[in-house]
Amino acid sequence: MVNDSNQNGWNEYSKLVIAELERLNEGIISLNTEIQDLKREIAEMKVKEDFAKELWKWKKEVNEVASPTQLKETVKDVSELKTFKTQAITVWLVVQALFAIALALLKFYK
Repeated sequence: MVNDSNQNGWNEYSKLVIAELERLNEGIISLNTEIQDLKREIAEMKVKEDFAKELWKWKKEVNEVASPTQLKETVKDVSELKTFKTQAITVWLVVQALFAIALALLKFYK
């Protein structure tokens, strides 16, 4: 009877140990899944960090060529030059037309 009691106690204890081992195994599997997710997120962050570094390097190189303010002023200057060119061509055409008319009138009255 003592043997049966010990055997029955051992069976209960072994069931508890197995249940605890299964619980720990599930916890390890869950941790492994979380570790894989973290590794994936870290890899994504490294890609974003590399992109940010490249973008920073490009911005630095562009700023060495011309600052955004200088580019804005250059665009404004080009626009003003286009307007001036249009006005100068118009004035030149008007002067040429007046000169042609004046020459025609001189030939006509001679």
